[in-house]
Amino acid sequence: MQQPSHVSQLSQSSQSSQYVTLSNEVQAALQAQQPVVALESTVIAHGLPYPANIEVAQSMESTIRAEGAIPATIGIHDGRIKIGLTLDEITRLGTTQGVQKVSRRDLAVTLATGQLGATTVSGTMLCASMVGIRFFATGGIGGVHRGAESSMDISADLTELSRSPVLVVCAGAKSILDLDLTLEYLETQGVPVIGWRTDDFPAFYVRHSGRTLSHRADTIDTIAAIARVQWQCNLHGLVVGCPIPEQHAMDPAPLEAATAEALRLAHAQGIRGAATTPFLLAHVAKVTAGESVEANKALLINNALWAARFAHTYHTSVAIAHLS
Repeated sequence: MQQPSHVSQLSQSSQSSQYVTLSNEVQAALQAQQPVVALESTVIAHGLPYPANIEVAQSMESTIRAEGAIPATIGIHDGRIKIGLTLDEITRLGTTQGVQKVSRRDLAVTLATGQLGATTVSGTMLCASMVGIRFFATGGIGGVHRGAESSMDISADLTELSRSPVLVVCAGAKSILDLDLTLEYLETQGVPVIGWRTDDFPAFYVRHSGRTLSHRADTIDTIAAIARVQWQCNLHGLVVGCPIPEQHAMDPAPLEAATAEALRLAHAQGIRGAATTPFLLAHVAKVTAGESVEANKALLINNALWAARFAHTYHTSVAIAHLS
């Protein structure tokens, strides 16, 4: 069976690059056209406290393998993009202070200076697309921050979705953001946002944001078909919003109060840019007595589960299409 051109071209170009290293497992999976799911590393270095960060990283990888796909956690080590991190490399990211957050903007600088780097959603999408990985599981995408009318604080995740042909499975956008403006920005960028068995945009710790989506999918086959057509038309990223499992969802009222307090503190302390989201999430975790950390862990594993299922069905459908 002939390998799809987009996979072979991207994989070959990246494998020959002096800046990209694929693990043996990921390289074999790509060559065999097996489903691969990318995972970010910012959640390990900046999103969750130790040891929950390492535990969740391992649980996400185990969940993906159990669904018949191959996990590919991505990070920057010793001047190279590592796609398919070892447990030792994951642990290094999760226990080292001052790890660089790496989006598209930071990639060349981090590689050239040999810094230890954890890829954000946008950085992970970019690196995954370099080698032909089309599916990616994360917690929540970044978006337009509250007060962006004056700060212009808009996550690079949103523009990367309009550049990289990757399907991002997430629990919507983080509830600390301005969700209305985030959805408006995604629409402007031409990024489809699909509710997975929901009409409502998920809000990270909360299942429903009150923002109705234009598109909904209720079967894995539908997601796979949408992804195939998206990329056959040379279009780029997609967002699939999976609500957090109901038993782990948080009460929105105290969560919003904690978020508002965190925003006031961030403003008073002059915290901005890349430091904003980790600060806000840490404060919310403190105020909610760790409930938000448990919710974060649950939604990450849930998103990994569905990303693996979507990837598996997509690859099956592509294989059948090439045989027919």
